[in-house]
Amino acid sequence: MNHTSQTFFTRANTGVSENYELLKEEHEVAVLGMPQSSAPVTSTVINIRSDTSVPDHVVWSLFNTLFMNWCCLGFIAFAYSVKSRDRKMVGDMTGAQAYASTARCLNISALIVSIIKIAIVIVLLIIFSEVIFGAFRR
Repeated sequence: MNHTSQTFFTRANTGVSENYELLKEEHEVAVLGMPQSSAPVTSTVINIRSDTSVPDHVVWSLFNTLFMNWCCLGFIAFAYSVKSRDRKMVGDMTGAQAYASTARCLNISALIVSIIKIAIVIVLLIIFSEVIFGAFRR
């Protein structure tokens, strides 16, 4: 019978010294690169706002509410403007755009009606002043 024993390859049996293993590991670390500093890595977050900003027309609605509030169009426009601003703060840009569009239409309507009303008042004042001055001349 053959009495050959199986040999297990360990560091002691292979003849490779432990220094060689350490040098090999150091070489791998040098090739891969060690961390340059032990300071914690910080990250920077940049928030990019979308280019589509929704105007809410609050100032225009407030002006129409205070000065050109014919049939409460200015007040209703102001209410829709506030709703638009609330939707914008929540992040619902579609709802904010819908309310802003309604507020814009109401503001335009209030402005046109008020300009027509002011023009009619001016024309009536001119006509009545001509009639009154004509009566005094006779």
